Amino acid sequence: MNTQEVKLKIGKKELVITTGEMARQANGAVIVQYGGTVVLVTVVMSKEPKEDTDFFPLTVEYQERTYAAGKIPGGFFKREGRPTEKEILTARLTDRPVRPLFPQGLRNEVQIISIVLSSDGEHDPDVLSIIGASSALHISDIPFNGPVGAVKLGYINGEYILNPTYRQLEESVFNLVMAGTKAGVIMIETEAREVPEDIYLSALELGYRSLLPVIEIQEELRSKCGREKRKVELFELNPDLINVIKQQVLSKIQEINLLASKEERIEAMDIIHKQLCEKYQDTYSPEEIKQALYKIQKEEVRKYTLCNKKRVDGREFDELRPVTCKIGVLPRTHGSALFTRGQTQSLAVTTLGTPADEQMIEALEGEMFKKFMVHYNFPPFSVGEIKPLRGPGRREIGHGALAEKALKAVMPSEDAFPYTVRVVSDILESNGSSSMATVCGGSLSLMDAGVPVKTAVAGIAIGLFKEEKEEILLTDIAGLEDHYGDMDFKIAGTQNGITAVQLDLKIDGISLDLISRVLEMAKKARAKILGIMNSVIDKPRETISPYAPRITTLQLPPEKIALIIGPGGRTIRKLISETGAKFDIEEDGQVHISADDEKSLAKALSAVNEIIRDVEVGQIYEGKITRVANFGAFCEILPGKEGLIHISEISNKYVADIEDFVKVGDNVKVKVIGIDDLGRIQLSMKQLQQPQLQDEQKNRGKSVSSLRASSSRRRREYPRNFKKR
Repeated sequence: MNTQEVKLKIGKKELVITTGEMARQANGAVIVQYGGTVVLVTVVMSKEPKEDTDFFPLTVEYQERTYAAGKIPGGFFKREGRPTEKEILTARLTDRPVRPLFPQGLRNEVQIISIVLSSDGEHDPDVLSIIGASSALHISDIPFNGPVGAVKLGYINGEYILNPTYRQLEESVFNLVMAGTKAGVIMIETEAREVPEDIYLSALELGYRSLLPVIEIQEELRSKCGREKRKVELFELNPDLINVIKQQVLSKIQEINLLASKEERIEAMDIIHKQLCEKYQDTYSPEEIKQALYKIQKEEVRKYTLCNKKRVDGREFDELRPVTCKIGVLPRTHGSALFTRGQTQSLAVTTLGTPADEQMIEALEGEMFKKFMVHYNFPPFSVGEIKPLRGPGRREIGHGALAEKALKAVMPSEDAFPYTVRVVSDILESNGSSSMATVCGGSLSLMDAGVPVKTAVAGIAIGLFKEEKEEILLTDIAGLEDHYGDMDFKIAGTQNGITAVQLDLKIDGISLDLISRVLEMAKKARAKILGIMNSVIDKPRETISPYAPRITTLQLPPEKIALIIGPGGRTIRKLISETGAKFDIEEDGQVHISADDEKSLAKALSAVNEIIRDVEVGQIYEGKITRVANFGAFCEILPGKEGLIHISEISNKYVADIEDFVKVGDNVKVKVIGIDDLGRIQLSMKQLQQPQLQDEQKNRGKSVSSLRASSSRRRREYPRNFKKR
């Protein structure tokens, strides 16, 4: 067994890449270790090209084995199930930096699988997955123009942290993952808390310097054990077909590219395709003609932009499409907004829920709860297509996660706003940058719902056309520019700074100088969009929707929690039944009470205050008899709090049978006369009654002398020291 290994110290720990021991039947396989976190990454390529496909069939899978953290999966089957959201997002993160580095025209299937074998609970395996994918591809026989280096950065108290731990990321003002090649930066993913552009750019500069050594150790590993790259057949369009189509319809394609409407362009290209298929049905397949038209249209869009210094839709390079905003568009939702930018439209709806609506997430690093969620839907009608409606795909999950990162920075703390918040963005029409429309629409709907966000958030996508040494940056790219361009650089933020960044490229990297220009362009565009949004609503509504649940939070001493729950949960079940409210109780004594309306909430709050109220000796309470025994009666004076009225404290009169005086269900007034060391409450009815002798005087009008005589007779009848002879 020929095992090879390379090492590099990053931050406070050592990165180790090993190959030759595991998964030896794959085209390439490596073990990447950082601290106690270990990831196995394998790459396999099919021997023959995949037929009838017009794209590169690359699939990337990322899996977290629960045994990596010493856990057994939950559920009936006790094994890992469908990919979690974290696994899907990490698979996308692994895919994005390596996909542009495969040869153009490659049609062989390639599969990359990353499996987390060990987790130390300190470091996220995502960066290791990227490094492992690049390393495995680089030493394999699969054609690959890498390698790629990757690094994670944080920023705490003015200091940049390389490969921060989970705990450090909680304190950090940003979580930045970046990947690059020797040619430049190729991928960025960032969640931030309103970070200024200069601090962010400095982080990118440090990150790029830090990832270059990761590239070097991969080169070292290949020099030790790399396989010769396989010669594969790359798909190429027939040059004769290209020439024939250009002669036939080039001028028409140039005219179509300048049409303002996306639908008109698609319809016109479909007509040309149909005509060419009929004309050359015996010579070329419809798929060949389709791909040739795509190639020609792409060339012409780029050529027009680069040569004329103008965009095909007539805009200047830094010009936004028309933006309109509406709020409160749906009557019964808690908050809603319709954000439209050109032919891209997002209907964003905010729903407020109780703490019970939090999303529980089981991850390797432990159990977590999410109070804020953004979900993105992309129905087929948004692009005029017919497709079956299934669950959300990877793209939808990825776009929702990006918008969530962008908006999370302005969300209030749990103490200030105890609601669980869900934002749903339904894309009603799409022509580029729908994820950034989701950010804008989501921000508006949050304000419409009365969520006390710090400020508005807007997002913009910057594109790039690059030919040799010429680089043209495009603000607010439309679908055609995204499709035929080299870059999709999404930046979201507030007037104070950046909250989320996502960079994807189709080329092998861009310079930090270009990134600096992009950040400046995005800042200016963001300010314009925020101005439009703020003209519609510039601060959250003062009250939440009348259709939203009402929530209040109490902070109680932990020992009071048992009083609210009661024996066997009896008290809390009674509270829920009588008030209609919901109760969420935390271990630290926090109690969240939620109800459908203010009246129910007030009733529940009053009931809880009664329960937790301390019983005081000497106080008088209105209570209900709950049980009767031969030695006394039990009376509930406060919810969940019972005391004993001893038989001697029931009445001034002689009590032969307690039920002659009180029965179960009777409401009585009692006085607290004592509380013993065990907390048992002693009650008295007698002390609230007028003395019997005074009653007789008042009611019968007897004189004092007659009372004395009566008293004397009673004494003679029942002498105190009487003894039977």
